[in-house]
Amino acid sequence: MLSRIIISVFILVLFIFQGFAEADCKSSVFNPISEICWQCVFPVRIGGMAKIGSSPDLNDFDNIKSPVCVCNRIFGLNVSFWEPARLVETVKDPYCFNVIGAEVSAGSEGLLSGGYNQDKTNPMVFQQSHWYMFPIWGILDIFIDMPCFEMGGIDVGYITEIDPTWNNDVLAFIINPEAILFANPYTKLACISDSISSTAGLSLSPMFWCMGSWGSAYPLSGHLSSDTFISGNAGIAARMIYKMSREMALWDTALNECGPVMMPIWIKNHYRIHTMKPVRDYTCHPIGRAGLLWSSMKNPPGGASGNAADNFDWMIFRKKLCCAGYTF
Repeated sequence: MLSRIIISVFILVLFIFQGFAEADCKSSVFNPISEICWQCVFPVRIGGMAKIGSSPDLNDFDNIKSPVCVCNRIFGLNVSFWEPARLVETVKDPYCFNVIGAEVSAGSEGLLSGGYNQDKTNPMVFQQSHWYMFPIWGILDIFIDMPCFEMGGIDVGYITEIDPTWNNDVLAFIINPEAILFANPYTKLACISDSISSTAGLSLSPMFWCMGSWGSAYPLSGHLSSDTFISGNAGIAARMIYKMSREMALWDTALNECGPVMMPIWIKNHYRIHTMKPVRDYTCHPIGRAGLLWSSMKNPPGGASGNAADNFDWMIFRKKLCCAGYTF
């Protein structure tokens, strides 16, 4: 809570004293009805048996041990679905809040700017990232009586421009010291199986150090080796999921119907990613799916529909398991 207050005050001060910058950051007004992939909330399961809708990938699973549940004075049925509740921006322009199309001028932005180094020996993507609490059901003010849905409004939870561990791989070692165990050819070679599996539709969660075709999950910084810029941005968005889990700002909602569980080592197949900007995708994807299947024309030169190029918005769908019923 304290960190969120500090970030909010920091952003407010920048707006007051610096104002809006006239730079590349621009975006069309966010429309939750048309820009969110609503079919990605499916399948919905009730009691582990009744199934509504189909899954766009193979991450169609449940951790339901019994159809009936008793939690916090609630007696009912176990329900599972995919909840759009978090949003990640990966931006080339520092302090660009792409979801609202505004940029804050904060000085020394050249040192923080993102981009794509197309070195043939080691192509590298670097982007700044912003983490939003984005409980869409609460924003739209629907299902307010259902305990399964997170209520509230849009809130900025994290910005990497003020995080020194995001811009420096060595400093990132502070929050991911185990990365040294996976910095060898053998563990990297093992990621080939995760790449094949995630492209087919199922991330291999036991291989938590891999992100399929998007590269390595380590280090938890903004530098990512990638052959393509769009897949590199998807990988950075996925790293933010892991980073927030490691910093205990994101708890897993698919393990226990009575409440979220702290997971410093992420479970990849509890999450899906949907591209919203600059070009909306037609569906969502598991962590690591090869960009060859989905990234075409997602970042056209000059942007699209009023959205700036090289600045991306990603909706995060998380698996949700909850107890829906009557309070006693």
